[in-house]
Amino acid sequence: MTTRIIHPTRRAVLAGLGASAAGLALGGAASPAMASLTLQARPATLALRPGQPATPVWELAALNPAVDVRLKRGDRCEVSLRNDLPVPVAPVWYGLDGQSAAEPLLGRSAVTSGGTETSIFSMPHAGTLMADLRLLDDGMKQPVRPLPIIVQEAEPPVADRDELFLVEDWRLAADGAAIVPGATGGEIAPIFTVNGKIAPDFTLRANERLRLRVINGCQRAVIAVKFDGVEVLVMALDGQAAEPFTARNGALVLAPGSRADVFLDGTAAPGSATPILLHDGKEARPVARVLTSAEPPLRASRLAPPAPLPSNGLPANLDLKGALRFDVALSAAEAGWSRSSSFAASSAPAFRAKAGRTVVLALKNPTAIATVFHLHGHHFRLLDRFDDGWKPYWLDTLAIEPGQTQRIAFATSAPGRWLIESIATDWAAPRLVRWYAVE
Repeated sequence: MTTRIIHPTRRAVLAGLGASAAGLALGGAASPAMASLTLQARPATLALRPGQPATPVWELAALNPAVDVRLKRGDRCEVSLRNDLPVPVAPVWYGLDGQSAAEPLLGRSAVTSGGTETSIFSMPHAGTLMADLRLLDDGMKQPVRPLPIIVQEAEPPVADRDELFLVEDWRLAADGAAIVPGATGGEIAPIFTVNGKIAPDFTLRANERLRLRVINGCQRAVIAVKFDGVEVLVMALDGQAAEPFTARNGALVLAPGSRADVFLDGTAAPGSATPILLHDGKEARPVARVLTSAEPPLRASRLAPPAPLPSNGLPANLDLKGALRFDVALSAAEAGWSRSSSFAASSAPAFRAKAGRTVVLALKNPTAIATVFHLHGHHFRLLDRFDDGWKPYWLDTLAIEPGQTQRIAFATSAPGRWLIESIATDWAAPRLVRWYAVE
């Protein structure tokens, strides 16, 4: 067994000191709380075929705590990961900005089979995160389940319950074995689970408010999750507060790795059931239900519309006129992309930028299939067509249609070396990576 302890770099320490000083100036605590999180990469099983033996899969699981992982904004977290899988793993934390100690392949090497890694980093933002082992999926022998991570606000919004809605997809061979992403074959129709279950129910009492954290944990698929006949108020995207808006037709469209925090109010008739549908671009199918309890209403009337979630402090404005601009062609081998398993930290970066600048990326998809882009280290704004403004939300993951170009902008607030990922929305597509530098 190999044990490795990752200490913050001098730059990270100085950044932490600066953050602590800012907290004192604002009347915050002298030092953030230290949380502890024990994770294990391990074999598991999942019931994917009614009446049939459970299917072997792999997963990233939390041992401490043993239930939903809930941290607090501002926590310093000691994360211990034991790898009980027969292959190296490199965790990616979707939504965790500015923590170079957590950056795979650049800030740290993969955790070897049988090894244990302990690292310490901060939780600068409240929101819905996802820890994922699929970066090195070339070497995986089984499909891997990700782990949702909830970082709570200092003052949580008014909601009666706060639950997860993790969507995953699976393909099975004729013998019932799960097929690894990147491989061909298997069932034509994928199997979708929610929180590891086939078609679970979510129960609401009349006038109850549920905060639901919807996560696309699928391997490659862009999905639309539609709450039929239910008003869906979107409060956050990719872990960052958004200006609240009602989802059109109750549907959320999410790229692999994307997250959406929504509020659902119990307004249906007691004893009624409404389906939650999933569309993967080929067909719609029910994956869960919202049940309205026959119990008495939780309160006399529906709660008032909620205030926006508190900001995590991302900049209100971005300097588009003075921005550094770069073109990034997705999934193009000649553009410097490589499979994650063969990535070399000595390769040339996609771009470099000084800290404190605004960067605009023109993300071009020259392929004939939708391709997903994921930015490490920072969140970005999706720009309007003429670069004269941006959408009223932040993202870290974006799907770009075939032959299209989307422009994004972000502030280089976190010095370090960071990955970017590109993956086509096809089960057999490889996961490709490059990196960029903030200096």
